[in-house]
Amino acid sequence: MEVQRDQSAYQFNSNLELLAKQVVEGFITGLHKSPFHGFSVEFAEHRAYNSGDNVRNIDWKLFAKTDKLYTKRYEEETNLRCQFVIDTSSSMYFPEGSYNKLTFSVQAVAALIELLKRQRDAFGLSLFTDQLVFNTQARSTTVHQKYLLTHLEEVLRASVLNVKTDLERSLHQVAESVHKRSMVVIFSDLLTTVQTAHDQDALFSALQHLKFNKHEVIIFNVTDKAKEVDFDFGNRPYLFVDMETGESIKTNTASVKDNYLEAYRAYRKMITLKCAQYKIDLIDADIATGFSGILTAWLIKRQKMN
Repeated sequence: MEVQRDQSAYQFNSNLELLAKQVVEGFITGLHKSPFHGFSVEFAEHRAYNSGDNVRNIDWKLFAKTDKLYTKRYEEETNLRCQFVIDTSSSMYFPEGSYNKLTFSVQAVAALIELLKRQRDAFGLSLFTDQLVFNTQARSTTVHQKYLLTHLEEVLRASVLNVKTDLERSLHQVAESVHKRSMVVIFSDLLTTVQTAHDQDALFSALQHLKFNKHEVIIFNVTDKAKEVDFDFGNRPYLFVDMETGESIKTNTASVKDNYLEAYRAYRKMITLKCAQYKIDLIDADIATGFSGILTAWLIKRQKMN
């Protein structure tokens, strides 16, 4: 990825677009061997003809080849609006010097946008740190897709140091900006300051705001599972640096591992219970496991909204 970042914006955008297409093509191929075999993957220019559709839109050439009726689909046809929300705060740059959580999130969103584009669904993008820093409305055009990919490329080339996460504030802003019922898909490591019951209430008030506005919400909790969830470090001293504040501490991992795991699991349990209460899908997204789980979770949610 570092080599790609040194290339021009156009070249990188082309690589991101190519990656997205390859991921989606592989995913679609896998669908034919999965329980989703019956899912409609008419991503191109057609949908099955339904009684009452305008017969002028029937593709008679395709009928001659398949003996099935399909109608042509157009840019203005939109079945779903999807707003992608990516955490771009400093903690998303972990692990440093390699494939990190932000790279994974950007590439996953690029693949999902490709999937949406093929289905003529609309997609928008929101980026946040301690506030909303970029926001677009959902559209389904090729021009909009390329615009978002170009902006995502800029995100990958940027370096954000010591910028904190304010998930609550940012989600309130997203809820106010997304006016029509949408699927809101959030990519974040959820590493925000939640120390008191008041902090917890503030966080879930923001999520409740999205649900109150009739949006369906998926949170992909992006982690480097080996390091952040399992705390898999060698038994020796390490210097740990908070990427959002710059604070550091040197310690032997064996002396803090049990306390770390206990605190992390308690925090995760709290988030899981609250998401279940508000009927929000919370999905683990380990950067080492690829994108199939991301696309499958999105597909399941998409089917439920039909």
